[in-house]
Amino acid sequence: MTFFKLHILLSLLLIIILNACSSAPRFTSRYKEFSSGKTKPYDLSSYKNAEALQTVIGVASYYADEFHGKITYGGEIYDMYKFSAAHPNYQMGTIVRVTNLSNGKKIIIRINDKMPFRPDRIIDLSYGTAEELDMIQAGITEVKVEVLEWGTGKK
Repeated sequence: MTFFKLHILLSLLLIIILNACSSAPRFTSRYKEFSSGKTKPYDLSSYKNAEALQTVIGVASYYADEFHGKITYGGEIYDMYKFSAAHPNYQMGTIVRVTNLSNGKKIIIRINDKMPFRPDRIIDLSYGTAEELDMIQAGITEVKVEVLEWGTGKK
């Protein structure tokens, strides 16, 4: 083999090895783009007048950019513009009504993520949920969380 052919062969081999080491997304969405609308993936209207199985009052925060597009604990792709929430203890799929106690705004959402335990917070909301509750400016706010149906997903 001539030096030129050996040089080409080694160059191609190096390109193949470097390409194999390049990063690729671990998970991908079945959707090409994330929704920017306020669509609820599940119909939660039947819970509008549901009685609370458990009520907790505490501080809520929201999470957005850092987790956008990543897989939630419940196995869904987190879309910060949709309505969802993370809780340290509730099973995935638990339906809750969250009320912003500073302005009375309410929303019914499904728990689809897990947050780390924090003694100063009871729930983390998606950006879309926080926007609906008008708490973006404050960042954190006191809320009432009412469990309307217990989830059956993983805990």
